[in-house]
Amino acid sequence: MKKPLMVVVGVVVALLGLLFSLQGAGVIGGSAMSGTTFWTVAGPIIMVIGLVVAAVGVRGRTR
Repeated sequence: MKKPLMVVVGVVVALLGLLFSLQGAGVIGGSAMSGTTFWTVAGPIIMVIGLVVAAVGVRGRTR
């Protein structure tokens, strides 16, 4: 995967993780995910994964 694409995918995944955690905490309502403990816990994990992917895209591989 090309580096700029990794950064974009990582940022999108991180934003989705933030959205999931806010829905799980009940801050954003209107879905089946609202007020669910699973999404409150899974959201930050997804967000960290997205940030790691973005960081790898920014830094690239060192040889």
